[in-house]
Amino acid sequence: MSTNEQMPDIEKIRSLIPHRYPFLLVDKVVSIDYDAQTIVAHKNVSINEPFFQGHFPGQPIMPGVLIIEAMAQAGGILTQLTLGRDAQSKLFFMVKVDKAKFTRKVVPGDVLEMRVRIKRVIRNMAVYECEAFVDGEPAACAEVLCAGTRE
Repeated sequence: MSTNEQMPDIEKIRSLIPHRYPFLLVDKVVSIDYDAQTIVAHKNVSINEPFFQGHFPGQPIMPGVLIIEAMAQAGGILTQLTLGRDAQSKLFFMVKVDKAKFTRKVVPGDVLEMRVRIKRVIRNMAVYECEAFVDGEPAACAEVLCAGTRE
């Protein structure tokens, strides 16, 4: 398991994936296990998120599709860091989502913890097992397939 000194900061995260505000949904990488090909990353959910203005006004809940996107972005960071040169210069697009379940609301003030594992890599595609938690309680899970393409 990597130490905090080796964890990518926000600038490194921005160099690894192309997403930018308001769609950069990973704020911090907490840990990476290169051998197990796993990552733990956080998204700090704030009332200032633009999606809260129109999604259930008066009842701010983070949309499930954005929770899945946050987990996929954590997977993209993991792929860039673990596969190195094979993944560089590729854009990874979400192609398929399977077994998605949402078990808890994610609201402003929550820290969404994403735990993602590369399940398998097939040519230019990666399958991720993704889980999201808030305060240790499961919030969502899914299996996500992303395909890489040269920029």
